[in-house]
Amino acid sequence: MKPYLGLLRMSTRRILTYRLNSLILWIGGATFLAGSLAVWHALLSQGTIGGYDWDQMKAYLLVGWATASIGSAYGDWWMANRILDGHVATDLTKPLDYQWARFSEHMGGLATEFIAIAIAATAIVTLTGGLVVPGPAQALLFAVSFLLVAPLKFAIAYITTMACFWTQNFMGVSWAKDAVVTLFSGALIPLALLPAWLAGPAAVLPFASITATPAALYLGQATGWEALRLLAVQAVWVLVLWWGARLVWRRALRALTVHGG
Repeated sequence: MKPYLGLLRMSTRRILTYRLNSLILWIGGATFLAGSLAVWHALLSQGTIGGYDWDQMKAYLLVGWATASIGSAYGDWWMANRILDGHVATDLTKPLDYQWARFSEHMGGLATEFIAIAIAATAIVTLTGGLVVPGPAQALLFAVSFLLVAPLKFAIAYITTMACFWTQNFMGVSWAKDAVVTLFSGALIPLALLPAWLAGPAAVLPFASITATPAALYLGQATGWEALRLLAVQAVWVLVLWWGARLVWRRALRALTVHGG
């Protein structure tokens, strides 16, 4: 456990060292959030859309932005670049589980990410006149769901970066992954607003557990057994993708051997 905690601290220090890069990243994210709030405020000025009023949509957009922010400070590009540059060969010489080591590094940005999320929430409350506050039970369920987002997003990022062993390029894979996750997680628009033929499949894919599930729990759209079912589905997807990532890694090691490392 100690080596992995050391990797987590090192990645945190790395992020704090390149503060300007992190600042630019957060300014870009804040601009996107502000733009989304402005658009939805205009759309909802005449009434509700898909069951969402302005107060609910503010909370939904904040939850969506927060879940999108988890893992972004470190990012999947760091893992991809180590594969493309050949540094993965050095990583393999270390007596550490490769996946757990990358997960530890991936979580190194959580401290800065939580600070950014807190600042965004404070700004929304200050500038827009408040925010929907969940009850104690809703808040607890949301907290558990939000914590599960971190390993879920890591597993998706980890699997997609393994494509570098075969493609020798990550840009196209990254764009495709971001597009799929943004649409099918509900981060772009709530899944309820998608056409029925698209909303149905989106609801059962793992991406819905990134934004749609935490948002539903925060807003009280899922309560009782339905809330517990959503949490169970989210946890199952974390386990499935985590162990699926290990299988992909084994295949990737064969590709590394074929290409001579």
